Amino acid sequence: MAESALEIVGLVLTLVGLIGVAASTGMPMWKVTAFIGENIIVFETRYEGLWMNCFRQADIRMQCKVYDSLLALPPDLQAGRGLMCASLALGAIGMLISLLGLQCTVCIRNNDRVKRLVLIVSGVLILLSCICALIPVSWTGHVIIRDFYNPLLLDSQRRELGEALYIGWVASAFLLAGGCMFICCNIQSKDKGSERYVYSKQSDYMAYPPRPLQPQQLVMIPAPQPQPVLSRHPSTIYSYPSRYPSVRSGVAYL
Repeated sequence: MAESALEIVGLVLTLVGLIGVAASTGMPMWKVTAFIGENIIVFETRYEGLWMNCFRQADIRMQCKVYDSLLALPPDLQAGRGLMCASLALGAIGMLISLLGLQCTVCIRNNDRVKRLVLIVSGVLILLSCICALIPVSWTGHVIIRDFYNPLLLDSQRRELGEALYIGWVASAFLLAGGCMFICCNIQSKDKGSERYVYSKQSDYMAYPPRPLQPQQLVMIPAPQPQPVLSRHPSTIYSYPSRYPSVRSGVAYL
């Protein structure tokens, strides 16, 4: 019962992590214009994402434009596209595989070992999804912080961490928790009650090749002879074979 509850919790964590990764992938708020200087009133805000850049002016809705060329993007955003898509694919496959191995499903019956193996495989895929989502988010955050403190750049060229990066970090944490829960709850020995014997290299144990069985002769054992049984009852009459005539046989002769 406890294992089923933990598996459901891991499935929910994985689902929440996938939703966060999908939101972070589609949002344009990866890089945001930094507000530096004494001028607090800013009429234009610029957002840069994986697929588009957007502008927002005062009292005007946001306007976005898709990137014309992939090669014109910085390296962190180019790698972020492929890794975030790979994270979504791996997480979705891992979650679908985990549905086959849950204790509350009947896709695999009467085989707990296969169910545990399926959940371990799904947990590994979810952890790979977490790594694929964590790399581009952390890489982009590192580039933003490095450029922010670069004295050679102008204030207009500096950027701040956007909301999509924070969502990506939180989603990676959910995926990490879900994958670890699937793996740790199902890594057990094949036979819990079986004893394991460890042979050292210096032991005297030697392996002998198997030999074919040889036919053996059958030995006939004679059946035991019945023995007379004495009884305490006086009415019982016992007769034994004897070479001397008895009294009863003499009376009968007369």
